[in-house]
Amino acid sequence: MKTQIIKGIPVETVVFDAYGTIFDVHAAVMKSAEVLGPLARPLSELWRAKQLEYTWIRSLSARYMSFWRLTEQSLDYALATIAPDHSSLRNTILEAYRDLDAYSDAASALAYLRSTGIKTAILSNGDAAMLERAVLSAHLGGMFDALLSVETIGVYKTDPAAYRLVEQQMGILPKATAFVSSNRWDIAGANVAGFHCIWLNRLARADEYPDMAPSAVIQSLAELLTD
Repeated sequence: MKTQIIKGIPVETVVFDAYGTIFDVHAAVMKSAEVLGPLARPLSELWRAKQLEYTWIRSLSARYMSFWRLTEQSLDYALATIAPDHSSLRNTILEAYRDLDAYSDAASALAYLRSTGIKTAILSNGDAAMLERAVLSAHLGGMFDALLSVETIGVYKTDPAAYRLVEQQMGILPKATAFVSSNRWDIAGANVAGFHCIWLNRLARADEYPDMAPSAVIQSLAELLTD
C-alpha cells in the first residue's frame, strides 16, 4: 500500500471525523438565522454541546441510542431552552442537518490526498445512513474509500472500540493512519488508540489534554496540501 508524508507523518491512509471537520454542524441552524435572529448562534452551540454530551452519557451508561435520535433529542432541548417560541422550526432544522454544507476547504483537500494514492475515510459517531446522505448532498461522492460508523458497534467515540474500526474494516494499522478532527476530545481518543493525530483547530482554541497531544495542528484542511 502506498505511503505518503502528510504534515511530516508517513501514512497509508487519512481518516477524518465528519461533523465539525468535513461538515459544518452549525449550517443547519444558520439556514433559519433570518427567523431566529440573535438566537441562532446560541441555539446551534447548545444543540451541538448537548448532542455530544448525550453520546458520552450513553456510552458510559452502556445504553446506545442512534446518533440521529440523539440529534433530535438534543435539538428539542436546545429549542426549549433557547428558543421555545420557535419550536415550529424543528423539522426544518433537522432536515437541514441531513444535508449539511461541507466546509469550503474539504473538497480540494480530499481531491489532493486521493491524487497521491493514499486512502481516505470517515470515522464518525453518525449513523451510516446519515453519513451516506451527507457525503452525497455535499457533492463528495467518490472521495472516501470507507465511511465507518460507530453504529456497527453501538458505542460512541472516545471509546477505544470506535477507533479500532479503522483496522478492523480497512485493515490499516493505527501507526499507518493520520486521524484528522476538529474536536480536541476526539483527537485525545485517537491518540490513545495509536493514531497520528492532526487537530483541525479552525477557531484557534486553547489546547487541552496535554498527555494526549496531536502530532500536528492546522487551522484549515488546505494545510494538508503542504508540509
